[in-house]
Amino acid sequence: MDNEKETPGRPSGIIEDETLIRALGRRYLTYALSTIMHRALPDVRDGLKPVHRRLLYAMQVLRMPADGPFKKSARVVGDVVGKYHPHGEQSVYDALVRMAQDFSARYPLIDGQGNFGNIDGDNPAAMRYTECRLTRTSAALLRGLDDDAVDFSPNYDGQETEPDVLPSAFPNLLANGANGIAVGMATSIPPHNAGELCDALLHLLKHPNATVEKLVEFVPAPDFPTGAILVEPASSILDAYRTGRGGFRLRSKWEKEDLGRGRYQIVVTEIPYQVQKMKLVERIASLITEKKLPILADVNDESAEDLRLVLEPRSGNVDPAVLMEALFRQTDLEVRIPLNLNVLDAKRTPRVMPLGEALQAFLDHRREVLLRRSRHRIGKIDTRAETLDGYIIAYLNLDRVIEIIREEDEPKPVMMAEDWGGGARLTDNQAEAILNMRLRSLRKLEEMELRKERAALAEERDGLAALLEDEAAQSKTLAAEIRETRKTFGVDSPGGARRTQIAEAPKVEAPSLESMIDKEPITVICSENGWIRAMKGHVALDSEIKYKDGDSPRFIFHAQTTDRLLLMATNGRFYTLGADKLPGGRSMGEPVRLLIDLPNEERMVALFPHIPGSKGIVATAAGRGFVLPEDDALAQTRTGKQVLVTDPLAPAAIYARIEEDNDSVAVVGQNRKLLVFPIEELPEMSRGKGVLLQRYKDGGLSDLRSLKWDSGLQWSMSNGNTRSVPPEELAQWRGKRAGAGAMAPRGFPKDNRFE
Repeated sequence: MDNEKETPGRPSGIIEDETLIRALGRRYLTYALSTIMHRALPDVRDGLKPVHRRLLYAMQVLRMPADGPFKKSARVVGDVVGKYHPHGEQSVYDALVRMAQDFSARYPLIDGQGNFGNIDGDNPAAMRYTECRLTRTSAALLRGLDDDAVDFSPNYDGQETEPDVLPSAFPNLLANGANGIAVGMATSIPPHNAGELCDALLHLLKHPNATVEKLVEFVPAPDFPTGAILVEPASSILDAYRTGRGGFRLRSKWEKEDLGRGRYQIVVTEIPYQVQKMKLVERIASLITEKKLPILADVNDESAEDLRLVLEPRSGNVDPAVLMEALFRQTDLEVRIPLNLNVLDAKRTPRVMPLGEALQAFLDHRREVLLRRSRHRIGKIDTRAETLDGYIIAYLNLDRVIEIIREEDEPKPVMMAEDWGGGARLTDNQAEAILNMRLRSLRKLEEMELRKERAALAEERDGLAALLEDEAAQSKTLAAEIRETRKTFGVDSPGGARRTQIAEAPKVEAPSLESMIDKEPITVICSENGWIRAMKGHVALDSEIKYKDGDSPRFIFHAQTTDRLLLMATNGRFYTLGADKLPGGRSMGEPVRLLIDLPNEERMVALFPHIPGSKGIVATAAGRGFVLPEDDALAQTRTGKQVLVTDPLAPAAIYARIEEDNDSVAVVGQNRKLLVFPIEELPEMSRGKGVLLQRYKDGGLSDLRSLKWDSGLQWSMSNGNTRSVPPEELAQWRGKRAGAGAMAPRGFPKDNRFE
């Protein structure tokens, strides 16, 4: 490389070979760290992410105190983007808006004027229309910023400085909470009551080794700005705070209003945190429209300044508790708020903290702020004391000072060289302060006042010096600060009382989804090409039914709208269909593949209504199978449930339900050999490959069915009649499972099918 010639536009230096995976990995790691530290996770000390911290700092620089005038939000966003946060304006404004919304933040950090959105989910007005200023809460976070309480770092272009963290006299992390998604990690911290947090902090100051059980006595649960009722068991709350991970069940607050004559309505007055009211109303309305909640007749939004959702039951006989349990189950009237106390600690390391550790980190930060502010104040005192000493010398030698100033071209060096008695000489700062004094101030100099101020400063300095050396005194000062915070933001302050009620969930059994579907008879029709529909009523199964051109009938049977249908495919998976969700019978229906995730290369094997507690036999084309409890075949998702393990050469081929009292299995192969064996020889399984039912030299399984031995074997003839083989004749085909069997009796269908 030393012999390389430098070409224009190409930097000289060493070119290193590196694999693409390693290069991408290193760069992705850099991106991940940047996301974690500078975007997604809050700092445990002030509870803020960089964008929020920069917003508050920029507003303080712009002089926008809580009691000052409002300024345009666009002005704030412009300063933040131009000086501290070189990202999109909209993202910064979104952060500003959220800090001003009283339904998003338990203690808003920004006081907004104008349209900042609402609980319905409406968007805020553009930043050029809204105005803002700081609040008392943000003032507490910023207090001490000018007293060297925290470190400052250069901004992105090095022309400004910004604080690494705010002094934070308010426990913002837990009081307002935080949410964020980083690379490979996330945080979710619900808001809490500031007064309760202050009580826990005071206890932790006195008892540094306090247990989580004791701290939970002061902080029993989160406190959400929208109120509602927290119904999480106390043991789960304790585990969540002990580990820093968990969740909280939060449900709406409601009451029953009597309307007379046995009628009533339910009024919802508080909804869970971060639930948009309009989407909630739309969800409830869709349940009514789709008849998934027949016990509810209507929902109306009568909200004005206070939230008021009115729910009308279909009948006065409906138990309101049962109705609400059904709504809690199917809508966001009840949600689960996660807790993942993942934060950046004082060393900027991300980790999950339990409650006690997060509170202790805040106390450690406040102690560090106290020490730094004390040292800063001592420096100010020393500077002022030095100046006062110079003033006293000037007062005692006023004539000589005036003489030097009048006669000397450069009075400062002369004043510093002068002996003012007892070897006292002026320092550079003292001489500069005297020269900068106005004549009027010289006239008003009084020795007693100067010495009084000097003594007060000395006393204050001694107190601060003692504070720096005494941890007990530091704890006492911190306790006084926390009590002041509790007085300002605690339960006795405006808006400080707990909003979220803590209660136990009532033990009311919610009705099942099936019980809330109107039970009506239907006829399910599915074509060979997989077009499925449901006709109202029980249509005759042999009636003439139209299909698409080129299509033909495959399955037709009677069912009820409350039934769940099971579809078995050649891949061995069972899919579950709600009979009430099938398309109507006036059209040709819809492809069944739109209702379930059935791969295009797979075909339907069986379709039938599920009977709880029933059993059936599943088998592959190669003749392997087992007894399947139908309850184990029900699937909760569109992707179905794998039951029979198959391979391309032996796909799933047959499902035969076992009727009551059936004790035997009849199997017929493609070679027309019939075998009958006891059903007890088949294992009962929920999933597997199964066992061999019949042995073949060539071909595979054609059909099977279960039967009662004492009733013999029956099959349908092509002319519609039924042929029977009594038990005494059937004995020649009876054998052990996995046997070859014997040729089927005369008259057995040519297609080798029992039906």
